[in-house]
Amino acid sequence: MQPMQLFNLAFRQNEWFAQRQAVISSNVANANTPGYKARDVESFDAVMDSSASTSAPMAATDPQHFASSGSDAVRDQNNGDDQAEVLVSGNDVNLEQEFLKSNDVMRGYTLNTQIMKTFDRMLQSATKG
Repeated sequence: MQPMQLFNLAFRQNEWFAQRQAVISSNVANANTPGYKARDVESFDAVMDSSASTSAPMAATDPQHFASSGSDAVRDQNNGDDQAEVLVSGNDVNLEQEFLKSNDVMRGYTLNTQIMKTFDRMLQSATKG
């Protein structure tokens, strides 16, 4: 029987959600700081791609598996087209975008938690017989 990597993946994604929420909170806290530049973390896909390259790369064992996009681009919040203009103070934090990102983190965390609860219930029902 192969080890179940789903719990490890969910744990790593929850760590990523926590780190992203901390960066978003820092951006909101510094919304009025002159010269502050908004930051963001790498996408979870990019983090997983970089960690897969250091360990064993993912392999498609079936021709119907999805192919990797090959995109290792890191999002740079300062260069996006949908970014707010830089204010006179030099601050480029857009609170609306930060709140939308925070909502994305909350939604992703909730989805991840629900998937894990469902998987746990399936495991329990399978092992109880």
